[in-house]
Amino acid sequence: MVPTFAGRNTKVIMKRSWLLTLFGIVLGALAGWAYWHGWGCTNGCAITSSPVNSALYGGLMGALLMNTFKKEPEQPATDRTNTPD
Repeated sequence: MVPTFAGRNTKVIMKRSWLLTLFGIVLGALAGWAYWHGWGCTNGCAITSSPVNSALYGGLMGALLMNTFKKEPEQPATDRTNTPD
């Protein structure tokens, strides 16, 4: 039996989470490369002097950004009205 959170299958939630992160990495890497191509410096800059560094940094930032949109599994509400003092 597969555990569920609020009636949803955890495999579906994990798959959506991984796809969202992967999408962020790809989008960020493309944005990092585009930034290097258009505005990157040729020497002295740690991130934008190389297309690889720009793409890796962009991928990291994209993954972090897309992870902010993940939904946490809903926890069942607890009834605190009948608790002893």
